[in-house]
Amino acid sequence: MNTLFDKIWDTHVVQTIEDGPTQLYIDRLYCHEVTSPQAFEGLRQRGLKVFRPGQVYCMPDHNIQTHDQDKPVEDPIGRKQIDTLDKNCDEFGVTEFKMNTKENGIIHVVGPETGLSLPGMTIVCGDSHTSTHGAMGAVAFGIGTSEVEMVLASQCILQQKPKSMRISINGKLGKGVTAKDVALFLMSQLTTSGATGYFVEYAGEVVRDMSMEGRLTLCNLSIEMGARGGFVAPDEKTFEYIKGRKYAPKGEAWDKALAYWKTLRSGDDAVFDKELSYNADDIQPRITYGTNPGMGIAIDGSVPTLADIEENEQASFMKSLNYMGFAPGEKLLGHKIDYVFLGACTNGRIEDFRAFTSIVKGQKKADDVVAWLVPGSWEVAAQIKAEGLDQILKEAGFAIRQPGCSACLAMNDDKVPAGLYSVSTSNRNFEGRQGPGSRTILASPLVAAAAAISGKITDPRTFL
Repeated sequence: MNTLFDKIWDTHVVQTIEDGPTQLYIDRLYCHEVTSPQAFEGLRQRGLKVFRPGQVYCMPDHNIQTHDQDKPVEDPIGRKQIDTLDKNCDEFGVTEFKMNTKENGIIHVVGPETGLSLPGMTIVCGDSHTSTHGAMGAVAFGIGTSEVEMVLASQCILQQKPKSMRISINGKLGKGVTAKDVALFLMSQLTTSGATGYFVEYAGEVVRDMSMEGRLTLCNLSIEMGARGGFVAPDEKTFEYIKGRKYAPKGEAWDKALAYWKTLRSGDDAVFDKELSYNADDIQPRITYGTNPGMGIAIDGSVPTLADIEENEQASFMKSLNYMGFAPGEKLLGHKIDYVFLGACTNGRIEDFRAFTSIVKGQKKADDVVAWLVPGSWEVAAQIKAEGLDQILKEAGFAIRQPGCSACLAMNDDKVPAGLYSVSTSNRNFEGRQGPGSRTILASPLVAAAAAISGKITDPRTFL
């Protein structure tokens, strides 16, 4: 019996080139303003149209400011990229959720919440965190700009078929342990290259128990283990999440889609190229200490010592620690921090804001902490308001910003200054990722909230 990955992949094969790549049909292409201009220009130079514009959805997200969005973007490069996306979508007849419209947001938040990302689909975008959509039971992965052009022109892409891996996490997660902690734990176990060449299916009791928002967070971080993508087999939780969303099938189309979606699972005798299994009891609230997402520890743990590190990796390990200002063997609990960022396509959903609010309710933000709380979409912003979370946060000294990628990456106004520490719910902690010289500590919304009110790295379980 084939794996679910095989089932979805094989039903989308147009042709296979002997000793070469597969021509794969793509159901949905997402485009944002950063990786699409050259792709559209390539079509223009070749005199081509978008082959199936109804299957392409675009929105600006990386460059947009998270305040005063009714005013022009101040950065000239960012403004030009956004203006260029507007013009390209108009010229080629492609749907765009423009800046300052209620459907705009981060592309990997908007796709699932509008019902555009569905089980059994192949989904691509010129963005590495496209694997997020795998939580819907889709085969979703990031592609390069030349490949974006290929999909625009033909609705197909040339790809080598990845190998399959199943990661099972069993048991029950402990108090204060979230999907983000599960992902950070997996990255520390596999390292940032441990899943290279594989497409990962997440399974086991922990994954089945996760909310859809939790699964979206888990799948979002697949790329950080080196995987081509990651996904979760759709189940009743998935179907309930999709039902009634704007672009989801309706009526008879829903019944037909649902019948198909219920067949989307790996067989009991499915053979994976690699199988890994982990226990929920081993996973604590976590933080990173280095400059890649695999360099992580339990929140009450210690930075590894040189004796824990392979000799050929010691130089890069020390380079990371020097950049971060940490020492081998150091405990990070109680370490002063300067910024907190809640948001990104990793943790910018309503559940993340509920979690953050649950910790800070009745507390006060530390005076010397700058906190950026950025919804992943205007729909999330509306939910925050409808549930009164904005008022609870306001009383605790926090303000909600306008949707966008924000401080996940240094492509807009929200930059962390050099040398300062940021506890961030985003997906990458590379050198300078949040601003030149910035120091990023990746964490869950609960850990971020605890840091925001204490002004230092704090175990969120003390507030639960």
